[in-house]
Amino acid sequence: MQEGHKVSLNVYDLSNGLARQLSTSFLGKPIEAIWHTGVVVYGKEYFYGGGIQSTAAGATQYGRPVRVVDLGVTHLPREVFEDYLRDIAPRYTAETYRLMTHNCNNFANEAAQFLVGAGIPDYILSLPNEVMSSPMGPLIMPMIQNLEASLRSNVAPQTQQFVPTPASVSLPPPPAVAADTKAPASTTTATAAATSDVAADSSSSKQEEAKKETQEKAAAAAVDPLGNMRGKVQEEVMKEFAAIMASGTFRASEAAALAMRRVMERHGDATSMQQA
Repeated sequence: MQEGHKVSLNVYDLSNGLARQLSTSFLGKPIEAIWHTGVVVYGKEYFYGGGIQSTAAGATQYGRPVRVVDLGVTHLPREVFEDYLRDIAPRYTAETYRLMTHNCNNFANEAAQFLVGAGIPDYILSLPNEVMSSPMGPLIMPMIQNLEASLRSNVAPQTQQFVPTPASVSLPPPPAVAADTKAPASTTTATAAATSDVAADSSSSKQEEAKKETQEKAAAAAVDPLGNMRGKVQEEVMKEFAAIMASGTFRASEAAALAMRRVMERHGDATSMQQA
């Protein structure tokens, strides 16, 4: 009979404990952790991150696992398992990654079922549903989709390109008047006065538009304070993500987790100060 190989699941918390501390105030319900998992067998750890990867057990970039779950024993040779991984590799690429529905934990679950005939714990697989069923879940979905697109392309989020409007396009200067063609003084004075009136009207119109826009924004914030909060949080995360990626020392998945962690820490500190 083929020798058995122990199979276990390394479980990591990408938030390093912040999810447990801040999730109630941030999401409106408690979340134990932001789970990442890797399947450990044959002395190696297999996980999904920009593709199916493997490394020495416990030596991944995610640090030390917060727990290790015993999944059982497999009698499959390593070669059979790795042939299986090659077969499913096209379904687990950077392009097919979905933060909520097709992630590292979904890969670990499928690999575990192949090896031992049973999946990983439900509390790990149910994390996306826990987040999306929270009061803030639907509000953070646009941010998740933006991060997801960035992870798939492995680049920092692109800022919106400036699109000039007619009012922002510089007009060419009027052609110079020939030296021997002099306008009468009265005509010049009238023209200057008309130009001044037009400029004054334009300035007044712009001030009115700016005032109206400010009032509309204030009204929108009053009507939808959660939407305003979502926009601010999303903007902060995107700025952090872009800055981290620009340093060139982190992969996109690591940068996304670190950006979220920093923003959560800032909001957590602010909440603590308000309560003090």
